[in-house]
Amino acid sequence: TPAVPGVDDQVDVNYSVEEQASGSISASVGFSQSAGLILGGSITQNNFLGTGNYASLGLTRSSYQSKYNIGFTDPYFTPDGVSLGYNAFYNATDYNEYYDDDNSYYSINSYGAGTSLGYPINETSRLNVGVTVQHDSIEPGTYSADEIYDFIAREGKDFTNFKANLGWSESTLNKGVLATRGHSQSLNLMATVPGSDLSFYKIDYTGQTFLPVSDTTSLRLHTKLGYGNSYGSTDGLPFYENYTAGGEGSVRGFESGTLGPRDTPATGTYASAGQAYYSDRDTESLGGNILITGGVEYLFPLPFIKDNKSLRTSVFWDVGSVYSDKCYLSTTQGCDGVDLSQMASSVGVGVTWHSPLGPLSANIAFPVRTPDNADTQVFQFSLGQTF
Repeated sequence: TPAVPGVDDQVDVNYSVEEQASGSISASVGFSQSAGLILGGSITQNNFLGTGNYASLGLTRSSYQSKYNIGFTDPYFTPDGVSLGYNAFYNATDYNEYYDDDNSYYSINSYGAGTSLGYPINETSRLNVGVTVQHDSIEPGTYSADEIYDFIAREGKDFTNFKANLGWSESTLNKGVLATRGHSQSLNLMATVPGSDLSFYKIDYTGQTFLPVSDTTSLRLHTKLGYGNSYGSTDGLPFYENYTAGGEGSVRGFESGTLGPRDTPATGTYASAGQAYYSDRDTESLGGNILITGGVEYLFPLPFIKDNKSLRTSVFWDVGSVYSDKCYLSTTQGCDGVDLSQMASSVGVGVTWHSPLGPLSANIAFPVRTPDNADTQVFQFSLGQTF
């Protein structure tokens, strides 16, 4: 701290600043009962070319899905903290592989790009406005549901839509991972705008709150709600935009995506080496335009574990399903709106461990109410790894 020349009461303070690493390269591997082996990788740069902007490139591969995305965000587009972001993506999904079925579902390829603005309302809440252009291409299976073929006959298989998004989010959680205090919620409205091939909208709400019971235990209340429908010349929410329920993060104790309306039972023939074969297809989950799920969890530490900071154990009650208020065909099952008698529920115990190798989640759930044709699954687990 040398003195300032010619001044008796001032000194110069010299700082040596070393910039921390702002970029990262990561790879991941995971496993879940619904998706099987999941591989992923990403490159992120929090100070792209020294501008202070955020850039990312990522990919994810599993047995049924490939996802690629690239993004760029200026977190301080304005001095007031308004952010400006851009992204582009490509997704290829084969639901025949996801449900381990032979041509009873469909595949869909999607690509597009979007931009969004984020407005900070206060320290805990934010408003986001954006627009995305997206192209979807659908390919039905040999024995896809009559509802899928009916939609394709009416609307086609290829669509380009312009989606406008308005979202609000708030969070007072004490931790980003394994929170025990506070609450978070988000509300999002999406609608296709004029110039799109299809006209539809979706409204989604997600919320959770943690209520302290003691110094080491808390009660978690959570819900997910959604509603979608069409407008204009489009007849009903596109089937591939339907909500699904069941499985981890939804209603545990039931197989992923198996709750809700069922499609029309179908039969079909196909040719192989010049011979005709006959095949029956049972009803499959179709999803719906109404989502209602929620639950209560009591979170507590394990007494024989000294450090529970990376471990969460709970007993839980999950409830919910998906519904449809429009029957695409007279033979579609369970499309008469919300029916509380067809709402699934389960109770169980669960554990989530953020280990050095990644997050591991395991649940044992017992169905209390099983809707018609629902597929149960008592034990569910998933494993993620980052290195």
